[in-house]
Amino acid sequence: MKARKLKFISLLLVLAMVLAACNSNSDSSSGDGNSDKDAKLDIFSWWTGAGEEDGLNALIELFKEKHPDVEVENAAVAGGAGTNAKAVLASRMQGDDPPATFQVHGGAELNEGWVAAGKMEPLNDLYEEEGWNDKFPQDLIDMVSKDGNIYSVPVNIHRGNVLWYNTKVFEENGIEVPTTFDEWFAAADKLQEAGVTPLALGDKEPWTATQLFETTLLGTLGPDDYNKLFTGELSFKDEKVKQAAETFKKMLSYINEDHSSRNWQDASQLVANGEAAMNVMGDWAKGYFVNDLNLKVKEDFGWAETPETDGEFMVITDTFGLPKGVSNPDDVKKFLSVLGSVEGQDVFNPLKGSIPARTDADVSKYDAYGQETIEEFKQASLVPSLAHGSAAPEGFLTKVNQAVNIFVTQQDVDQFIDSLDQASSELK
Repeated sequence: MKARKLKFISLLLVLAMVLAACNSNSDSSSGDGNSDKDAKLDIFSWWTGAGEEDGLNALIELFKEKHPDVEVENAAVAGGAGTNAKAVLASRMQGDDPPATFQVHGGAELNEGWVAAGKMEPLNDLYEEEGWNDKFPQDLIDMVSKDGNIYSVPVNIHRGNVLWYNTKVFEENGIEVPTTFDEWFAAADKLQEAGVTPLALGDKEPWTATQLFETTLLGTLGPDDYNKLFTGELSFKDEKVKQAAETFKKMLSYINEDHSSRNWQDASQLVANGEAAMNVMGDWAKGYFVNDLNLKVKEDFGWAETPETDGEFMVITDTFGLPKGVSNPDDVKKFLSVLGSVEGQDVFNPLKGSIPARTDADVSKYDAYGQETIEEFKQASLVPSLAHGSAAPEGFLTKVNQAVNIFVTQQDVDQFIDSLDQASSELK
């Protein structure tokens, strides 16, 4: 009797194992591109600061409203203005563990990085389905395309060549908004004599100084020659590049002494407090001024193009794509569809401080800065940002950041030009 009972139990165990194996096979991904119902939609970014985090959360909430059945994880990584996040992303991508989708700047960072490495799926079909080919500017689509395929969806446009200023400080010192380098230096001298720091810089992370330098390059060279630097058509030893370096050096004589211990938010804070008059930063600074510091547009702070760049627009665009090998591609495409929609862009960008990448967004949802910038974006000459990975590959940018970091301290123009010229070998 005992032997028969043991035999019966053994049969039950075998049957349970067979049923478990069948269930496991039926639940697993068939490999046909369908979504894995158990996979989270982990949205990877470095948006953890004021304004940007608000915008991302609003976008995620909109997605949840439209797709409540999809489990979403905000996988943002804080610190280093994206440096930390990019290191984590590189580790995950190299380990064949990509996030469902991730933030990446359009241009070289996307195309010469992840697309060239064969890590991204093309999105041409999604663009056709959503009717996006005539909703994003062609120049912008080109920034997220390689070899005839489109690889990501732009959620916003940031402008890099913006001069922010404290309106009260300008008024009290009789300063007119400078449009040329000569006017800028005249204003800086006047401010310095009045005991006000003319230019706030926070280069604890070197990209901020690189951004100041690239706007000086653009103002000196103009958009055509600026672009030629990154195609190899113009040498970094050109006299105009040296002139830009000399101008950059002179600008550095007007910055706050504690610049190396501050980040971009700290530098913006100096302008907000009236301790410094001006700051050169992308328009995420507007999101910081408004959302974190509760400043009023055109009352507490104003803006203009950086010197000599009127009619020119240094583009930084945040985009998201579909990595190869994810288990839930259908859910990723659902998110990209929301991100690229008018509703998605208009819920995100007013909080982020950026403008929509689409040309048909609802302008009434944007403040005075947003409305002006939307119009200027349609008419301006567009150039990619070096400091934010759009103009050139990462290897070149890394060396430029190092060269700029040394230059801020040593201010040796010839050495700086030699370093830039040597770094340009990464562009070939």
